Amino acid sequence: MTHTTRKPPGPSMVAAATAYLATLKPEQKAKTMIAFNAEERFNWHYVPKERAGLPLKEMDETQRKAALELLRAGLSEQGYHKASQIRSLELVLKELENNSPTRDPERYFFTIFGEPSEEGTWGWRYEGHHCSQNWTLVKGHAIATTPQFFGANPADVRSGPMKGTRVLAAEEDLARQLVTSLDAAQKAEAVLATTAPADIVTANQRQVAIQENRGIPYRKLRHDQQGLILVLIEQYAKAQTPELADERLTKLRRAGVEKIHFAWMGGLEKSQGHYYRVQGPTFLIEYDNTQNNANHIHSVWRDFNGDFGLDLLAMHYQASHH
Repeated sequence: MTHTTRKPPGPSMVAAATAYLATLKPEQKAKTMIAFNAEERFNWHYVPKERAGLPLKEMDETQRKAALELLRAGLSEQGYHKASQIRSLELVLKELENNSPTRDPERYFFTIFGEPSEEGTWGWRYEGHHCSQNWTLVKGHAIATTPQFFGANPADVRSGPMKGTRVLAAEEDLARQLVTSLDAAQKAEAVLATTAPADIVTANQRQVAIQENRGIPYRKLRHDQQGLILVLIEQYAKAQTPELADERLTKLRRAGVEKIHFAWMGGLEKSQGHYYRVQGPTFLIEYDNTQNNANHIHSVWRDFNGDFGLDLLAMHYQASHH
């Protein structure tokens, strides 16, 4: 399907969510639908565990197809492909861990918060091990697309039928290309520590604060390095549909590209544990690859005033009450 024939992302999500709900039995519907103002909306995570919502495991073929169409409406083709590959990695882990029952490509949950409509306010989440995607919609427009989490274990599949698969290759390679291109003075500013933290620093916090504004500022990078950091940021933004990715990038430019900082911790070689952070006034990208001998990636995009649409909803309600 070409993007020209596509509905805008908001109406697409409303249509896909409505179609998905129409395939469900009453007890499945009760499981997948939760009140918009429920605490559960903020209870996001990226570890393998049971979640609120309806898992793929409990759907028949028609229902599963409809659920995955909803995911397609939320993500770009690139983002959807990542999400599919991350599910497939559960099979790799199952084999590596002697048939561990916690590894299950069908333990991914669809949760709808509120009633999908082009008039009201609602949200939805797709979540399982190493994938948490969250959207908030108001009057048919997706006002929030974060937290956006993708992880990969193994980051580089070294054996079996999926050998050579690197789901988050660009997220790793572009950042390493950038840090290794820095001269000594730039490195002194960008590399904060020789040891990387054991995970993304903000973990699954409900709301993230701006991290220490350390690292190298955009203005101190050469022209080619500035190009690299922008391509890296785009890699994260473009998991969303083209329209939503553009909105994200426009917001970031308005806040000032020159205010973006890049910070690295850990080793510079591929097999060494490493972490990086890209931070601007409105957003934070965090990436960590330390577990399993630096072959296990966690990566996230957070919006300081946009996660779960919290601040945006407050502004929207204020505006409509005045």
